[in-house]
Amino acid sequence: MPKAEKAGKDMEETLFSAQVKRPLADRLRPKTLAEVVGQDELTGDNAPLRRMLETGKVSSFILWGPPGCGKTTIARLMAEHTNLYFEQISAVFSGVADLKRVFQYAIDRRASQGKGTLLFVDEIHRFNKSQQDGFLPYVEDGTIILVGATTENPSFELNAALLSRCQVFVLNRLNADDFEVLLKRAEKEMGQKLPIDDEARTFLKQIADGDGRYVLNLAESIFAYAKDGEIFDKEAVMNIVRSRAPVYDKGRDGHYNLISAVHKSLRGSDVDAALYWVARMLTSGEDPRYILRRLVRFAIEDVSLADPNAVVQAIACAETYERLGSPEGDLAVMQLTAYLATAPKSAAVYKAMDKAYGLARQTGSLMPPKHILNAPTKLMKNLGYHEGYVYDQDLDDGFSGQNYFPDGMKRTKIYEPVERGFEREIKKRIEYFDNLRKQKQGKK
Repeated sequence: MPKAEKAGKDMEETLFSAQVKRPLADRLRPKTLAEVVGQDELTGDNAPLRRMLETGKVSSFILWGPPGCGKTTIARLMAEHTNLYFEQISAVFSGVADLKRVFQYAIDRRASQGKGTLLFVDEIHRFNKSQQDGFLPYVEDGTIILVGATTENPSFELNAALLSRCQVFVLNRLNADDFEVLLKRAEKEMGQKLPIDDEARTFLKQIADGDGRYVLNLAESIFAYAKDGEIFDKEAVMNIVRSRAPVYDKGRDGHYNLISAVHKSLRGSDVDAALYWVARMLTSGEDPRYILRRLVRFAIEDVSLADPNAVVQAIACAETYERLGSPEGDLAVMQLTAYLATAPKSAAVYKAMDKAYGLARQTGSLMPPKHILNAPTKLMKNLGYHEGYVYDQDLDDGFSGQNYFPDGMKRTKIYEPVERGFEREIKKRIEYFDNLRKQKQGKK
C-alpha cells in the first residue's frame, strides 16, 4: 500500500476512533434548533430564537434554566447558523484577564474580517458586579453578542444595567416525554434498544430531574455495563447511580440487640420491659447520652403528634442528664423511658416523611405555582409571579383553598393522622380544611 494511501487510512481510523470515544451526549448534540427538545416556546415555529435566526438579527440574551436543558446547545446553534464567530468561556474558570483577551479578539476580528462574535458565558451569575459591568461597552457597541447561561434567577444575580441590554429567555426542565425522545435517539445512535425493563426506564426518567445530559450519560453507562442479553431492572439502575450504604460494625452485636429490644418494647407500650432493657444497657456501661439520643428519636418517630409533649419531655430529660450526670441523671433516662412507653403512638408523620421524600424524588425540581411566588422585580412580574395570590387571613374564614402544589401535579395525600391521642384532633382539622377546600374549588 502506498505511504500516502496508508497515511490517509490511518488518519481515517484515528478520526473514527475519536468519534466513537466521544460521549454519547456530545454525539447526540442537536444540529438545528428544531432538534432541541422541550423548548418549543423558544425554538419552535415563530418562536423568538427561531425568528432571530430567520431574520439574521441576533441580539444579546440570557438563557435561564436548570442544568441539562439545552442552554449551551442553543448558544452554539445561534452562532453556527449565523455569520458569527462562537467564543465560549465559563465564569467558574475565567477572570478579568480572560474577558479582556476575548474582547480584544472580538475587536480585532471585527476589524480584519468584518465578522461579529457571539460570546457564550456559562454560569454568568458567577461573575461579580464589576466583572459584569465589563461587558456593557462591548455589548452596547455591538462588538459582541452576549449569550449568558444561568441556573439562578437573573433578577437577583445579574446587574440591572446588563439585564436591560439583554432579553431573558426561560428554559423548561425536561419532562418524561422529552427524555423518551432523547433515549430513542440514543438507541438509534447505539444501534440497539436500551437494555432496561419498563419500570427501570420510567425510574431513569424520574431521577434525571429534568437534566437531558444526565439521562444520556446514565443511558451510556447502562449500555456499557450490560452484558449481551442482560436486561437491567430498577434496582440495577439504582446500583449504578448510588453507592451502597455502609453497614454497622458487627463487632458490637449485643449493643445493637439491646437498643433494638428497648425500641420494640417502647413501641409495644410495655413499660416494664422497656425499663428492664434500658437498665441492662446502663449496667453494661452504655453511655446514657446514646440511649437518650435514641429516645429523643423515638419521641418524634413513634410517638410524634399523638402526644406533642413527648419531644418536649425528651429534650428536657436529655438536658437534665447533662446538668446532673451519672448516677443522678440516670433517673431522667428512666423517667423518659416510662413516659414514652405509656404515651399514645403514631408513625403517621414518619410515613408522611417517606411519602413526601418519594414524591419529591419523582417530581424533581418542579417550580412552585407562580401565584404563590413573590415578585420583587419587574421581570418576575412580567412572568406572572404572585398574580392571583390570595392572602388567607384577609378572608372571614381565614382559608382561600388555593393550590400550593406545582402546576400540573395532582394533589397528593401525604399525612394521614391516626385516631389516637392528639392526632385525633389533628385529623378533624385536616378533614375540616379538606372539605372547605372542596367547597371553594367547587365554586370556581
